[in-house]
Amino acid sequence: MFKTMITTALIGISVLWAGQAAAEITVTDVKGRTVILPEPAKRVVLGFYYEDYLAVAGPGAIDKVVALSLSPWKDWRPSQFAAYEKAMPTLHSIPDVGSTEDSNFSIEKAIAARPDLVILASWSYDALGDGVHRFEEAGIPVVTLDFNSQTVAKHVLSTEVLGKVMGTEDRAEKLAANYQNAMADIDARIKAAGPTTKKVYVELAQKGADSIGNSYGDTMWGSLITSLGGHNIAKGQIGNWGPLSPEYVLAQKPDLIFLAGSEWLNKPQSVQVGFGADPNITRERMAAYLARPGWAELPAVKNGEVFAIYHGGARTLYDYAFTQYIAKQLYPAAFRDIDPAQNLRDYYAKWLPIKADGVFMLSYKAAAQ
Repeated sequence: MFKTMITTALIGISVLWAGQAAAEITVTDVKGRTVILPEPAKRVVLGFYYEDYLAVAGPGAIDKVVALSLSPWKDWRPSQFAAYEKAMPTLHSIPDVGSTEDSNFSIEKAIAARPDLVILASWSYDALGDGVHRFEEAGIPVVTLDFNSQTVAKHVLSTEVLGKVMGTEDRAEKLAANYQNAMADIDARIKAAGPTTKKVYVELAQKGADSIGNSYGDTMWGSLITSLGGHNIAKGQIGNWGPLSPEYVLAQKPDLIFLAGSEWLNKPQSVQVGFGADPNITRERMAAYLARPGWAELPAVKNGEVFAIYHGGARTLYDYAFTQYIAKQLYPAAFRDIDPAQNLRDYYAKWLPIKADGVFMLSYKAAAQ
């Protein structure tokens, strides 16, 4: 009987250990770091990729956030933040730990929030340098994500890692598959359509038509246009980003012009795009750009191929909708049956707690229709 009791006890301990081992989560993040959690995270410090976190972690995700970097959300996308704050009233009470972009990220505040996981963009991780080790010394795992690289592989890996650490692998797998399928479809349509000769100019329409905004060479909109087979006139002229001279733009005669706008509430001449934006105001601001000296003679303006696009839409799990939109202007026939704006609305309806209400992609020529 005594032996039976010991055997039973040992079996019980073995089962307990097996259960603990099964609950343990091991992931390799985008920087190739092995990160181990004893169980799915319940107390998160969220440094960036707010919407991607909400989509992957699902219902109740915000209740697990014990601190966040506030300014990159509230200040960069104020109307978007306001929409989420209305849908999730507890958002306004979550402590702010600062941001690496503003050089005021407080590791002390983050640790004081008693998280069991810190989620950082890879560039934030780099910006913190050796300071990251203070989390490790405190026994707090740190996981890095990267949607900024704008590659399918990094998008998928970041999504899968996020799903594992949050215990929502099913959602993560579906979101990753949704992204992969959308991007594969874009690629297939482009290959079937054959090469395009269209020249493309993108300008950050933040300060108004009297100021020349940044264009993009090897990053963001620039790299996206190149990947779609378009001829980005900024490529080779600037590195990551910077303004192009007005004379150069006129000489290049772009066939397509994209004005990247956002929710810059303190920029009265900016092209307003995003949540709550009014298409009439968006087109009014676009008109000022079209009135620039020489622009009336550009092929893009003559042919009504000038568009506003949401600057906050790149580098997210739904950026395939904006990729579709640009591709549709490059290859109209190949994407005739694709409605990027509706696809964006559908994504929000399925995965996020708010609706995509506003202006996110807009043709200027439609103003006369």
